[in-house]
Amino acid sequence: MILEKATIQLIYGGNGDSFQVLFNPNEYRLSANNQFSEVAIPGLPSPPIQYIRGSARTLSMQLFFDTYEDGSDVRDYTSDVIGLMDIDPDLHAPPVCLFTWGDLNFLGILERAEQRFTLFFPNGIPARATIDVTFKEFADPGLQAGRNRSANFDKRYVVRRGDTLCGIAAAQYGDPKNWRPVAEANGIDNPLALAPGTVLKIPAIE
Repeated sequence: MILEKATIQLIYGGNGDSFQVLFNPNEYRLSANNQFSEVAIPGLPSPPIQYIRGSARTLSMQLFFDTYEDGSDVRDYTSDVIGLMDIDPDLHAPPVCLFTWGDLNFLGILERAEQRFTLFFPNGIPARATIDVTFKEFADPGLQAGRNRSANFDKRYVVRRGDTLCGIAAAQYGDPKNWRPVAEANGIDNPLALAPGTVLKIPAIE
């Protein structure tokens, strides 16, 4: 079985453009951490700790690019990735993108990108490169605030493997019977055919 190509799709900003990575990464790293503070209490051998807050997850990997065989400039491909750090004129911030590979769907902003060019044509044009990238998870405040109550504004939801419209409606509205507004807002004819990585509009309901 051949693993499908990893895809990066611009969700907020960039007019919804998408592109595939040239070669799938060999590995990726998902990181998360919580922040705690130490409570100083005289007389105790060690201070108790108090939970402060969670931090956004990060997704890190190395992307490989090689155009030596076709004789083209490898920067024609690396520029797609580096461009994710450009400021979108409408957002006044870098675009929010969705990294999809197999059952991994990670919505985030490119926080860091380090290029290395390792092979060149005789004329000095680079033919091989790697980019170490780190995406920071994007959390929609409206989506987080609405997890435990019915939606009263339009939101977006990224479909994960195993999701159903009833399950999404239950999570977003608190009632699985409210799946029809989601289906109608997204033109879904078959509610059982949800492709992972699809970005659904979650409409406001009364």
